[in-house]
Amino acid sequence: MEEVDKILIHALRQVGTEVGEDIDRVNQFTSELIVEAVVKCIRVIDPGLGGALPTSLPPGMSARFRVGMSLAQACQDIGYKGEIGYQTFLYSNEPEIRSLLMFLVEKLPRESSETSDQPTGKSAVLHRAIAAAITAQLAVSWVPLNCRLPLHCKTQSKAASHSFHVHPLSLPHCTKGQKSLKEVKHYQRDILFPVTAQFPSQTSMVSSILEQHTAELSNAQEWDTEWKSQGLLSRLTPQEYHSRKLTRLRKRIEEQLRSAAALGSAPSDLILTKGTHFTHTQKFTFTQEVAALTSPVHTGRQLEGDTQPRQQEELAFLQQQFQQLCSDVEQIAADMKHISVTNAQVFDELKQMELDNVENDEKMQVKKKTIDLLPDADSNLQKLQSQVEASANRVVNLASQWEKHRAPLIEEHRTLKEFCSSKDLESSRKLSEIKSLHEKIQVATEEAKKKEELYKQLVTELESLPQDVSRSAYTQRILEIVGNIKKQKEEISKILSDTKELQKEINSLTGKLDRSFAVTDELVFKDAKKDESVRKSYKYLAALHENCNLLIQTIEDTGTILREIRDLEEQIETENCNKTVANLERILDDYKVIRQENSTLAAKVREG
Repeated sequence: MEEVDKILIHALRQVGTEVGEDIDRVNQFTSELIVEAVVKCIRVIDPGLGGALPTSLPPGMSARFRVGMSLAQACQDIGYKGEIGYQTFLYSNEPEIRSLLMFLVEKLPRESSETSDQPTGKSAVLHRAIAAAITAQLAVSWVPLNCRLPLHCKTQSKAASHSFHVHPLSLPHCTKGQKSLKEVKHYQRDILFPVTAQFPSQTSMVSSILEQHTAELSNAQEWDTEWKSQGLLSRLTPQEYHSRKLTRLRKRIEEQLRSAAALGSAPSDLILTKGTHFTHTQKFTFTQEVAALTSPVHTGRQLEGDTQPRQQEELAFLQQQFQQLCSDVEQIAADMKHISVTNAQVFDELKQMELDNVENDEKMQVKKKTIDLLPDADSNLQKLQSQVEASANRVVNLASQWEKHRAPLIEEHRTLKEFCSSKDLESSRKLSEIKSLHEKIQVATEEAKKKEELYKQLVTELESLPQDVSRSAYTQRILEIVGNIKKQKEEISKILSDTKELQKEINSLTGKLDRSFAVTDELVFKDAKKDESVRKSYKYLAALHENCNLLIQTIEDTGTILREIRDLEEQIETENCNKTVANLERILDDYKVIRQENSTLAAKVREG
């Protein structure tokens, strides 16, 4: 059992259980350590089930019983068939705990499964613990600060919450194959602030970095998806595809600007007569500039003969005129908007009327020609019939000529179509091969990264291991264990073969005894009818046979009793290992604590 316990402890340490270095047996596990080990194993086996389980026992006894029941139910949910309950965790029993831990360790993901690709070192355990903690926190409903109870202290954060505010970041970007300008390098090296100094408040730092990273990752994924779906079909290099996409985007922007300018523009005569908001603004600006240029001269002349009140009155008058001009400009701008809308409506109506006029003119021309032909209808009909026949003959002639040219063209079209279809098939096959190669490259890259991380982790663990212990010692120990197992198997098989031989010999002797007694009984019984002494011998023979049967039965009963004694001794030893007396004492102490808690709660209820 010592080797089994060492294997179990090693597996528990790999899943993140903090087992002390001085613990090397399962019987040294405390209730807290048992609960932690079971919860860590369940979280690795089923993160959704183990995320809501606590890794430590609460201080109250009633809460401990509830935690024990929830752990027992979780173990049954993942497939444990043995007897389990709250007593398994609170009043530990070495065989039960060992069997439970063996079941959980066997249920852990193996190397052959997909989850075994994850490294099992301290960093990987820390990452899994963080993921489990986040999952557990997401599973708990959020409660406001004013409504939180003491039991929410472990599941709810005490820190003040902040809104998700994003601040734009300025980051240095370098493109492969292109050299940055000296001014850009100077700006990035000497002027650009660090990322942590670009935020107005530290509360927006995490959200801004997450938003920036998410945007860059999203752009990279979108570009990868677009290149695999459309870029490969264009048969261009990534740089050519990117430049063509930018060119198309510029053309679309220019077309949109031209269309917007064409819709927003007005006729030249209206612009010349009425003017636009831009022309009025220019005129008003020019007026202001002229006034600003002429006002110093004017004020300089007035200062020679006028007094200070005269200047104030003139300034108030000018301000009033300025306000009046501003209101006039606003009114003119509103009128221009209204006029532009009305103008657009009028132009639409004019276009529609022009279209209607053209259609009416065409109808009128057809009717006019028809009316002109009515006075000489018979001759006109004959002319029309002759023209129709000539057109039909011309059509037949053209059809015969077209058939002469059509056959080689159709044949050439079929040849080109087959050639194009073969090219399309070949190009599609090559595209599928390229996509599969991309996927294989991506999978191989991910596997290489995982193996590189695993290699670094294994190197770190190898360096941290004690160097004074040689591998030959472990190999020798394993070989000794294997040799002992082989010896035990040989001894067991030898005992089984001896038992079979002994049973065969007993069965043979029993059959021989029964046959000998039957023959002797028959012979003596025949002579007992004639001789008195033979009759006595027959009685002694029957009594001897009965006593022998009783002796054999007594020996068998003695063997059965000895086996029962050994079984009872093993049960006594098992019960002694189960610490039944100590567990009963702990149960009594816990019972007293629960009664005390109940009395305290009842007193609080009465006081309330």
